Amino acid sequence: MALDFKRVQKPPGKLRKLLKNMSARPTPEQVHDFRTNSRKMEATLQAFGLENSGLGRRVLKPLSRLRKRAGKIRDMDILTTYAASVHAEDAEQDCAVQLLEHLGARRHKYARKFHSASRQDGTKLRRRLKQVQRELGRKEESIEDKKTLLADPSSSALKLASELGSIPRLDHSNLHPFRLQVKELQNVLRLADAADQDLIAALATVKGAIGEWHDWEELVNIADKVLDHGAQCKLMQHLKSTTRDKFESALSQAEKLRKRYFGVFGKKKPSRRSAEPAEPVVRSAMKLVG
Repeated sequence: MALDFKRVQKPPGKLRKLLKNMSARPTPEQVHDFRTNSRKMEATLQAFGLENSGLGRRVLKPLSRLRKRAGKIRDMDILTTYAASVHAEDAEQDCAVQLLEHLGARRHKYARKFHSASRQDGTKLRRRLKQVQRELGRKEESIEDKKTLLADPSSSALKLASELGSIPRLDHSNLHPFRLQVKELQNVLRLADAADQDLIAALATVKGAIGEWHDWEELVNIADKVLDHGAQCKLMQHLKSTTRDKFESALSQAEKLRKRYFGVFGKKKPSRRSAEPAEPVVRSAMKLVG
């Protein structure tokens, strides 16, 4: 079987358990698990062409709403870690403490809102996720369905790969949207039981690098609004310098990924041929078909 149906069934089961046991003060691990499995659930529904079905819409709408709320908590967790890692000079200690206190207060606010929303939508969503598990189980049991539906994940992977390779040039304005497509492709390829692990690892590395840059940039934006600092504030200088370094590193890694896997070469405008997915992506996508 080209698809690992045990892997396909994990996200809805994991989400049901998380929704049932989510605490009023969710830990960073709970928030991370919820967001990760939400993305995988969305990728699964899209790969099987279920996102526009009645059940798919009833799952995706509340799930997307909850994931966004969880994302705000996650942002504060990450930004707090980054802010705490900055070595502040004695003159900047007050700025550093003020920034950390602000991030902590926002985290508490977002956690309350997420918990309230999860209590409101959780029961219905858990029931619908169980229905999704049954629907996926029926597809696994049907030999004919396998033959026709396994092409959907492959088509989704090839489409995403083509889009990633067709971007003329990555820059500050489109690097984060590029990351979202990288993440989506990674989730689709993980549905296969024999996907190219080197490709999946490369996608994860680039996704992480771009995400880290984006987080540092958000930290700069928050600090700029929160802190009463002058042009010579060393804390702000350090944050901005780190953000620039993270951007250059993420951009470099993203372009290397595109060159290796998506047929993009240098800064030239990609030709029709070079915009096509490179061979490793095609092979991985084909493994979803069998």
